[in-house]
Amino acid sequence: MQVILLQNVDKIGKRYEIKKVADGYARNFLIPKGLAKPATEAAVKWAELQREIEAKKSEEDLKEAQQTASKLDGFELNMQVKVGEEGQLFESITAQKISDGLKEAGFDVKKSQISLSDPIKEAGEFPIKIVFAHNLEVEIRVIITEEK
Repeated sequence: MQVILLQNVDKIGKRYEIKKVADGYARNFLIPKGLAKPATEAAVKWAELQREIEAKKSEEDLKEAQQTASKLDGFELNMQVKVGEEGQLFESITAQKISDGLKEAGFDVKKSQISLSDPIKEAGEFPIKIVFAHNLEVEIRVIITEEK
């Protein structure tokens, strides 16, 4: 039986692809769970249209990510925090705080895009990688100084 996948299915295929699967697998698993629908003539045309729309959207997302990445590459984010007598920070700098700082600077970066293994707990300069969709990576510098 030929089906159109409505979602990515492991070991079968990706969304909107037309695949030939066993009748029982389609009737008992894929179709009832909303993972696929029968590949009728109208459904095939619909799937082709959906693939085209998705390709255009992916292209636009790539352009947007490239523009943001080129603006961000080499950016220095200055953060002022309270520092104790021995140089320790009163708060750790996490990916969320870096994301918030970048949003204040005019960049839309999610905390999940920031590659930070451990929170920063001391003043200084730190290189931070930001990973965008389509495997685009940029490096920024986060400079942590004492709040006066």
